[in-house]
Amino acid sequence: MQTHKLLYQQQLANQLVTAVIVLDAKLTIQYLNPAAEALLIKSFNKLHNVVFNDVLPDCTIDAIRLQQVIESGQEFSDSDVTIQLNDHYKFTAEVTASSAEFNGKPHILLELKQIDQQKQISAESFQQQQWESARDLIRGLAHEIKNPLGGLRGAAQLLTKELNNEQQEYTSMIIEQADRLRNLVDRLLGPNQLPKMEVQNIHLVLEKVTQLIKYDNEKNVELVRDYDPSIPDIAFDADKMLQSILNIVNNAIQAIEPGSKITLKTRVASNQTINGKRIKLCIVVSIIDFGPGIPEDIQDTLFYPMVSGRSNGTGLGLSISQTLVNQHKGKLSCQSRPGRTEFTILLPISEETTI
Repeated sequence: MQTHKLLYQQQLANQLVTAVIVLDAKLTIQYLNPAAEALLIKSFNKLHNVVFNDVLPDCTIDAIRLQQVIESGQEFSDSDVTIQLNDHYKFTAEVTASSAEFNGKPHILLELKQIDQQKQISAESFQQQQWESARDLIRGLAHEIKNPLGGLRGAAQLLTKELNNEQQEYTSMIIEQADRLRNLVDRLLGPNQLPKMEVQNIHLVLEKVTQLIKYDNEKNVELVRDYDPSIPDIAFDADKMLQSILNIVNNAIQAIEPGSKITLKTRVASNQTINGKRIKLCIVVSIIDFGPGIPEDIQDTLFYPMVSGRSNGTGLGLSISQTLVNQHKGKLSCQSRPGRTEFTILLPISEETTI
């Protein structure tokens, strides 16, 4: 009977999605379930009888804290533990440590649940809400400016008829500046037409971007195409998608040195999250440059209107790109560090499911 019970317990642990690690009183690993092996990228045979903190030397849960569980029998939980296995693999986990007794000896039962994806979804959702709030605020302000601006321009036009040629220079200046402000306001309001969706291939747009850059390429930038030819056709507005990608490419050209490279890459990805919804299958369009990177202090607000990393930038190009991608139920994101900046556009292929 006892043998059957232990067998069921082991099989149950092996089926858990949560990573389970059992440590003895010396904090050496005595058991790993398959989920823990996958998380630590090592088998139980390689980690058996190895000291836990030797396996995870940079873990924020140290030996003293674990030893207290053995001595006091009191469990603890930590919802934000950083675990770094090597220079290239780091993740965040929710960890629970509790005391357990096996074969009459005290042990520690560790449960680890990776939460990087949940944190990313939460952060993206917050950024999306902030972006929408900033966009709505700017649009409301733009409408308030546009109405009196039209009256100001009309009054200047009427006044022009009553003045002599020399005085008309002043009203012409008023009309000229009113037109300039109206153009700015129109750009702040963003695209005001819904996309005209047609089933086509995304590579047609990327080839058009390549052609347009070749016509005006003072920096002699090389566009490297890394396409996945198996990508299926999807419904999108070619003109709007062209404008969105072209804005990003032009920003990259302005940031990099003459003669540098920009990579246009396409792939298919599964199980991606877009605005809180899980997308089974989507197209990934990446625009990658190897320039100085985007300043850290503006990375979180990069897609807000009027935010720019250049002294002469308007801060509208990326905001417009974000709006256009959102109109396609897609997602535009950016990862940047010195030496590499990658803008990623996700466009759904298949149906979405609510998380």
